[in-house]
Amino acid sequence: MSAGRLVTLTVCLLGVLTGSGVSAQRYEDFTTQTPLDERSVLIVGFMGGRESWNNERRGVRRLGLKLRSMNLAGVHVETVENTRRFVALRLVRQAFDRSGDGRLDNAERASARLILYGQSFGGAAVIKFARQLEAIGVPILLTVQVDSVGRGDAVIPANVARAINLFQRDGLTVRGEREIRAADPGRTTILGNHRFTYKGRKIDLSEVSWFKRLLQRAHTKMDHDPAVWALVEKTILDVLREVRGARREVRGARCEARGARPTAP
Repeated sequence: MSAGRLVTLTVCLLGVLTGSGVSAQRYEDFTTQTPLDERSVLIVGFMGGRESWNNERRGVRRLGLKLRSMNLAGVHVETVENTRRFVALRLVRQAFDRSGDGRLDNAERASARLILYGQSFGGAAVIKFARQLEAIGVPILLTVQVDSVGRGDAVIPANVARAINLFQRDGLTVRGEREIRAADPGRTTILGNHRFTYKGRKIDLSEVSWFKRLLQRAHTKMDHDPAVWALVEKTILDVLREVRGARREVRGARCEARGARPTAP
């Protein structure tokens, strides 16, 4: 058995043994009102393991709630169970189907503004979902993988503009993807592969089950490491600022061409 398959089976087993046991996520659990206008950005975070979409003890959900609390204009944030990508796909389709005709036309696909992030199995789900969106022509502003565990999660599809990878290699059973690379370097910028180490580092795991502390210690420490999520947050906010800056430049150029002053964003 390959090392990659062993890691995947280990995480699956741990997910079954430590999962929350709640019912699966439904589309109705989302709070984002669709469709979104052309100035809006949709951020989707994929949970790790077999965690529920609303588990506030996990880094993906905590960051999602923090981004929501910032009340950023035109920014909508949802978290998704990594096994429910079809629910996320429905959200994306309805978010950007501004004509309401049940399909994404060329203009709607081109104007989509989407950011994906995820941890563990959720990191791998980010790349699987990005490939699904590539198949229907939807671009992605940014993907973020945190200690990504899965098969085929190292190659970033060409519909992704920017990608960043955070990982650890200290775990005995679970180690994140060490290096991501672009399928098309001309279309995707790799922002970095950032390694974190937890040998001798104290991270509060008081709310974590003994099973995870024993068999997924480094992997779990990474999920609870404030420095990890601070970098994820900063990367997302930097991209949001870049997108808004580009939008202001376009608006200013259009207004200048008409001889008018640009309005505030």
